[in-house]
Amino acid sequence: MWPGNAWRAALFWVPRGRRAQSALAQLRGILEGELEGIRGAGTWKSERVITSRQGPHIRVDGVSGGILNFCANNYLGLSSHPEVIQAGLQALEEFGAGLSSVRFICGTQVHSINTCLTHFLQSIHKNLEAKIARFHQREDAILYPSCYDANAGLFESRALVQPGTETRGPQREAQNTLPLYPEERPGWQYSFLICWSPGQGRSPGWLNDGSTLTASLQALLTPEDAVLSDELNHASIIDGIRLCKAHKYRYRHLDMADLEAKLQEAQKHRLRLVATDGAFSMDGDIAPLQEICCLASRYGALVFMDECHATGFLGPTGRGTDELLGVMDQVTIINSTLGKALGGASGGYTTGPGPLVSLLRQRARPYLFSNSLPPAVVGCASKALDLLMGSNTIVQSMAAKTQRFRSKMEAAGFTISGASHPICPVMLGDARLASRMADDMLKRGIFVIGFSYPVVPKGKARIRVQISAVHSEEDIDRCVEAFVEVGRLHGALP
Repeated sequence: MWPGNAWRAALFWVPRGRRAQSALAQLRGILEGELEGIRGAGTWKSERVITSRQGPHIRVDGVSGGILNFCANNYLGLSSHPEVIQAGLQALEEFGAGLSSVRFICGTQVHSINTCLTHFLQSIHKNLEAKIARFHQREDAILYPSCYDANAGLFESRALVQPGTETRGPQREAQNTLPLYPEERPGWQYSFLICWSPGQGRSPGWLNDGSTLTASLQALLTPEDAVLSDELNHASIIDGIRLCKAHKYRYRHLDMADLEAKLQEAQKHRLRLVATDGAFSMDGDIAPLQEICCLASRYGALVFMDECHATGFLGPTGRGTDELLGVMDQVTIINSTLGKALGGASGGYTTGPGPLVSLLRQRARPYLFSNSLPPAVVGCASKALDLLMGSNTIVQSMAAKTQRFRSKMEAAGFTISGASHPICPVMLGDARLASRMADDMLKRGIFVIGFSYPVVPKGKARIRVQISAVHSEEDIDRCVEAFVEVGRLHGALP
């Protein structure tokens, strides 16, 4: 038998290196096919290289002369503000490059000034979290490497449920197919944390009756609960909800009648959470929070909001969409970013009820398994908040500049999506047209980017223009003039 088996093995034997090369060649073929499909569809996204600081005036590799930048999330112009830069340098010099570990391993408690360097490093993180909570008028906040991680951490966080207490039946099997991580706690099911019991203002009533443990248990969305999401929510919200075991409802964009219908349908569930962007980054429109909160109150639901494109510049003092629309005491949880208006470096956060934040520190996987934010990033964001809370002058300058651009572009014949938001999408429809116009705008000294599928729906390609507080009126007028010239060149204008 052995000689026969040896013969067969020799017949089918291929050297290990050759097998690996064959698999790699197969992979390359698959990848090249995918890449060629993207190029052929006109949706290829090239990365331009900036060779200067971020700001309204930049330098771009391969382009001579200065360039006007109209596509950054640098809403307040703070990414190159001298005081913000100095704060980052000071934190870097005093605290070093980083912690080289996650928060809970290094420790976050501050008891004595005679502790190791980690104590000081972590103290600036805790100070920033307290400052974020004060800014949003919430009880506490928790930092993440990005708001993408904050959304994943909020929706994916899990609490243990004893065997025998979970929901069973065909609906559960159909709705929830994610693995239960049995290696972590055999015999236990996991539920996904997403929201908190409703309360008014900064001191929900249940905090005053000693029922913190009960409130913590109620903060979990299990297969008995439901989440209702706007169809155009950011990808990070969508990805987070995919990790959640609650029943999922998607309502039409900004359609309050459809949301109400979904809320009525969801009455059969234990808890209901409405999840929405405050300002939608691709269309420049703002969630009707007053109506959302009214419906949430009527149907016993909670409200979660992503404020990445609102924090720092919407509302009288820049506190966001809930301040703009007067519902700061009706939104339960806010997730936002430090990587746009608040310094532009990196980082995200969740802010809301104190026990919710405490539970996230115990359960949120992106928090537990990601390094702490670098001290320089923390220092920059902290100073940006100081500047913002010290004066609303920068915030007030945004509205007039946004209106100037929108009115001039619409008068020229362009369709601008959204209303009154510094995100001003110039709607073109065709992906190739958006890409070519953006390239020709750069030749005229204007940095803008075309957006197409899969970032936006097919047939809705656009050039997204973003107004910054540090743009001058002359900058805005020059951008409009270039759009008119390029639009006529490509037939987008008569």
